[in-house]
Amino acid sequence: MPAGDIEAAQPEPTLLQQSSHPTALIFHLLFRVAAVFMYIFSGLFTSNSILTFVIIILLLAFDFWTVKNVTGRLLVGLRWWNEIREDGTNQWIFESRENGVPNAVDSRIFWTALYVAPAVWALLAVLALLRMQWGSLIVTLVAVAMCSANLFGYMQCEKDAKKRAASYIANQGIFTNIVGSMISTRIGAMFGSR
Repeated sequence: MPAGDIEAAQPEPTLLQQSSHPTALIFHLLFRVAAVFMYIFSGLFTSNSILTFVIIILLLAFDFWTVKNVTGRLLVGLRWWNEIREDGTNQWIFESRENGVPNAVDSRIFWTALYVAPAVWALLAVLALLRMQWGSLIVTLVAVAMCSANLFGYMQCEKDAKKRAASYIANQGIFTNIVGSMISTRIGAMFGSR
């Protein structure tokens, strides 16, 4: 078989194979998909609405914590948190990885899931409101709030990271210009004095 045929016969790598952190990628999607699945198909598992409510809230809490503390850092190199100062005011703190660009597959799936989740829960909230299912509406509003908080935090974190990168590049440009100017002055002085 010619070499070209061997390369053509190899299958395209899966998204998990292309990911730098496949386990984190799975958990990034697992809890949020499980929460939506449990919300939509809860009648298949139990008729107890309180149990369903508790399970969905727990899945949402697991999702919130996992995305905020683990998958954001591993998949896109970002992390955020909110601290309350002694005077009672809030301070948002953003952390970003200084070196390296995140894996394209990891980044695309991370951001897609981050944007899609609040939209799906908002749609489910509208449907619950139209059907006047007040218990379901409460669950969906909690889900929208939690998913939106993560989305907002990561949007601010990404904005902060881009601002820092732009500042770093600008500072490097100034530093390069100063060093270049000093070197050219020295070289000019060396050749000019002869």
